[in-house]
Amino acid sequence: MTERFDTFAVTLAQLNPTMGDVDGNAAKARAARAQAKSDGADLVLFPELFIAGYPPEDLVQKPAFQAACRATIESLARETADGGPAMLVGTPWVEEGRLYNACALLDGGRIASLRFKCNLPNYGVFDEKRLFSRGPAAGPVTVRGVRIGVPICEDIWLEESEDYENVVETLAETGAEIILVPNGSPYARDKNDVRLSVAVARVTESGLPLVYLNQVGGQDELVFDGASFALNGDLSLAAQLPAFEESIVTLRFSRNGDDWRCTGPIAEQPEGDKADYAACVLGLRDYVAKNGFPGVLLGISGGIDSALCAAIAVDALGADQVHGVMLPYRYTAAHSIADAGELAGHLGVRYEVLPIAEAVTGFETILSGIFKNLPPDITEENLQARTRGTLLMAISNKTGLMVVTTGNKSEMSVGYATLYGDMNGGFNPLKDIYKTQVFRLANLRNSWKPDGALGPAGEVIPPDIITRPPTAELRENQTDQDSLPPYDVLDAILERLVEREEPLDQIIAAGFDREIVTRIDHLLNVAEYKRRQAAPGVKVTRRNFGRDRRYPITNRFRDKGEPLPAADEALVSRGSTASIDAFEG
Repeated sequence: MTERFDTFAVTLAQLNPTMGDVDGNAAKARAARAQAKSDGADLVLFPELFIAGYPPEDLVQKPAFQAACRATIESLARETADGGPAMLVGTPWVEEGRLYNACALLDGGRIASLRFKCNLPNYGVFDEKRLFSRGPAAGPVTVRGVRIGVPICEDIWLEESEDYENVVETLAETGAEIILVPNGSPYARDKNDVRLSVAVARVTESGLPLVYLNQVGGQDELVFDGASFALNGDLSLAAQLPAFEESIVTLRFSRNGDDWRCTGPIAEQPEGDKADYAACVLGLRDYVAKNGFPGVLLGISGGIDSALCAAIAVDALGADQVHGVMLPYRYTAAHSIADAGELAGHLGVRYEVLPIAEAVTGFETILSGIFKNLPPDITEENLQARTRGTLLMAISNKTGLMVVTTGNKSEMSVGYATLYGDMNGGFNPLKDIYKTQVFRLANLRNSWKPDGALGPAGEVIPPDIITRPPTAELRENQTDQDSLPPYDVLDAILERLVEREEPLDQIIAAGFDREIVTRIDHLLNVAEYKRRQAAPGVKVTRRNFGRDRRYPITNRFRDKGEPLPAADEALVSRGSTASIDAFEG
């Protein structure tokens, strides 16, 4: 008995649940418990709301879903009568008519205890105050004689205030010996540093070892990177699980006096651009797999955006599940066609060339009467993009392949994209990647690929695609910089406008040209209607379009009351950003 009390083994189940697949998630839980049993573990820890999937959004309000999750938890509880390890499983739970974000302790054939999330996040991508009731800051649960504190995700993130309780402090005061934290913490660049600093603060306050278990996998626009870790009470790193992959690891704690310590594996973590690329791969892979698509289809233009998307798609799914199509028109340069073919060859994907001149001419003929006496303008350029979009969607309908759309965050910010043209598609892995980073990621992929990537090693993106000035090729000698400032300038301004919400005067004071800043801010505002109709895409920055940044479409506010540029006012009246309403594949 003393030996059991002085040692404690907990299995960390860093797993990839599927939203709403209650039976499938339970099967993963059973398999993890079987491994934990063979490891001699006392307890298996699962991520936040694991049985449901996270974040469940309004699905969790559906009574039938609540009942399915509860029935599954009760079934798993009965299975623990075999004397094997206990389970701490995240699940929605209804108690006395209130819905909670809960963690259930299953042991000895029953639901031994329930803990409810106390601090409900209501910022960024989170909307839990609308969905869940707030639970009390309860004391620890006991497993094999060891008192375990179970704060759930946000319960460790904020210190005590009027609206938040310091749950870890309460647990320490009520006798907890080890803190186990189930999490659903989505990826963003440098997020690991933030998580670690939060965990260090809670360990410093409590003096207790802390295990931070995070889920892994893609859920719509969010990617969960795993990267779970454990800290000893002296703040030493006890274990670090890998990022962007499932991992089941058993940590063994030993008690020395009043202190518990453990040691475990330390996996190297990707950082910066490598981590962002890995997130894009995982996000696309899970979106395709979890929604049941047989593969993906994308237009390959010979440009850098579609080239990077093609590489990500092959790394995510394998070449046999990726179909590339080049759709040239009279303005498509010969070297673009050659580069697209070379890219497809390097990646090993199915590839076809479908000229669109006949289709574009047909549309122009149909419209000739309505357009009579009206001069050619951006309409004819967009007709090319929409022809391409129509053809890609037709192939998608016929084959079942999902269209990958390839616009980057710079383009989506200022509306440099065509509705029902290059914006067509089911998912966009580059939606939160600025153009300057697109170039960096393309160069990076030519010298490295993430663990688990299914694409070939070495140079996959032809260097000419990376070095050639970006162009939509919708008119003679067109380049992006005809309509936009240089991308390094544009992206620096956008990062301040979108991620930081800086006032225009502050941006201008930092050295940026007033006219350019004012125009970019205007374009950002008037392109909101396009972004509302854009495909979902992987979130990698602190503030993406969609879940993080939700602005009204009808919105007349402008910073400092600056008047809209006269040239652009005329375009807004037509419901278009016109001169930047272009196609780049």
